[in-house]
Amino acid sequence: MYIYYNPNPCGRSVGDCAVRAISAALNIDWEEAFDILTRFARNMCDMPSSDQVWGAVLRAEGFYRQIVPTTYPNCYTIDEFCRLHPEGIYVLGFGNHAATVIDGDLYDSWDSSTEIPIYYWHRK
Repeated sequence: MYIYYNPNPCGRSVGDCAVRAISAALNIDWEEAFDILTRFARNMCDMPSSDQVWGAVLRAEGFYRQIVPTTYPNCYTIDEFCRLHPEGIYVLGFGNHAATVIDGDLYDSWDSSTEIPIYYWHRK
């Protein structure tokens, strides 16, 4: 199920999906997630929103990346992912966006449930 989630303190939706995803996955506020991403980005000489940066943050927090198997058809949407993963915390990457799934619920600032995930991060 989609749950509206926008912890941006000003209520903006400003291309900050990585900040929102990290905030939800780590159960921290937007400012703390932003600060962590910015610190990693500075050390990596990259942008906070890059897959490599937010992936490094998740890796440091004990998450592991997995590729969605190519045996799934192109219709394997985030909605389907949610149904197949009713427990746990996942951060999904799909092209130019990231979103968090917690216990089968999609947390995002817009209903991205029809998007097709490419990979996901999960803490074991």
